[in-house]
Amino acid sequence: MNVVTLSQLQFAATGMFHWIFVPLTLGLSIMTAWMETKYVTTGDETWLRMTKFWGKLFLINFALGVVTGITMEFQFGLNWSEYSRYVGDIFGAPLAIEATFAFFLESVFIGVWIFGWNKISKKTHLVAIWLTAVATNVSALIILLANAWMQKPVGYVIRNNRAEMNDFLQVLTNDYGWIKFIHTLLSGYALAAFLIMGVSAWHLLRKNENDFFVRSFKMAAVWAFVATIGVAVTGDMHAVEIAEHQPTKFAAMEAQWETKRGVGMHLLLLPDVENERNSIEQLYIPNILSIMAFHDASGEIKGLKSFPKELRPPVLPTFISFRVMVGLGMFMILASLAAIVLSRKQTFTENRTFLTIMVFAIPAPYLAQQLGWLVAELGRQPWIVYGVLKTSDAVSKSITSTQVILSLLGFTVLYGMLGAIDIFLLVKYAKKGPDTDVSSIINVQGRG
Repeated sequence: MNVVTLSQLQFAATGMFHWIFVPLTLGLSIMTAWMETKYVTTGDETWLRMTKFWGKLFLINFALGVVTGITMEFQFGLNWSEYSRYVGDIFGAPLAIEATFAFFLESVFIGVWIFGWNKISKKTHLVAIWLTAVATNVSALIILLANAWMQKPVGYVIRNNRAEMNDFLQVLTNDYGWIKFIHTLLSGYALAAFLIMGVSAWHLLRKNENDFFVRSFKMAAVWAFVATIGVAVTGDMHAVEIAEHQPTKFAAMEAQWETKRGVGMHLLLLPDVENERNSIEQLYIPNILSIMAFHDASGEIKGLKSFPKELRPPVLPTFISFRVMVGLGMFMILASLAAIVLSRKQTFTENRTFLTIMVFAIPAPYLAQQLGWLVAELGRQPWIVYGVLKTSDAVSKSITSTQVILSLLGFTVLYGMLGAIDIFLLVKYAKKGPDTDVSSIINVQGRG
């Protein structure tokens, strides 16, 4: 493999591993803050126990996420120095803001929240977790706005053989980034909710702390359903953006080879990339692609054949990733709706089949999010900044294939160890269940 491909693999490996932790952090931070809010406003001790239990899983995930995220930024200078030289004036600004503002804010207040039990009033403690949650979500916003500029570059000029920012407000208000942010945020809430439902179902199957875990399950089911519906809505909005600004990605997502108007969709489809056609086309729905792309049944979809082969993304992996992601999203909507309905029944805890399904459903949102990023990043190729800079021109000129292979192996071993630690700790404390004694916290914080 050449340096470009190896560097892509390295960034993909570190990025996808880092993204295992990010959505759960986004979701659990808000949901933990919500639980503590319910405790402070109602005085119900069960909400405090829920805050402590689910908050512990949030902290484990947060710590591993921070460690895995740091190494990614170093790659911009090591593997992708030409990218940094060409667009660093634009891409570096959001990263600097994220590090100096959002990350600093969440790091400070998460420390207050961790060590503030028994030391500060419950209202002050509640403010700390909300500030942590808000800062965590703002951090995601800034990073996603930076990524959105790579997908839809705005607010720049080409000067002195590099891209230079000339309108920071355009970068911050990039509609592609805001839709992507809301879509990502809601998917993080859905992931956290499915984790809570899955862990709760595991305990309910063992008749452990039924009242605690039934309440946790019911709360998470509502979050999951609302979030998954929101993901579907923002996903539709995102498809419109992609069809307009990245037509090659949209065509690859749907394996659309010919440019046509009023394009429909085959539910059963298999691309034949070599012959630039689809070998299987079954179960046709007329006009649906045009409606998805432009909300117009007669809208024109540009086919892959309208673009040179060297400017097309990898069709098969983009297509498969998109189809499986959508399928998982539909499953999650139905599963969360069923969870709301069934958890309201008196016999819910005896429904072992459904509880077992929810335990095994924990990986579904993880997989859907990873596939979503594959669509976003593979579908943008061969561009690293769409229409501005090709990936092959962005890699560092001074590194060798051997150096990248060695660093890739090192990251694989390191991240494998971190992943094993994360899974071990999450499983250990999830199976342990909630603490039973919270009286000392109530006694101290009850004064605030």
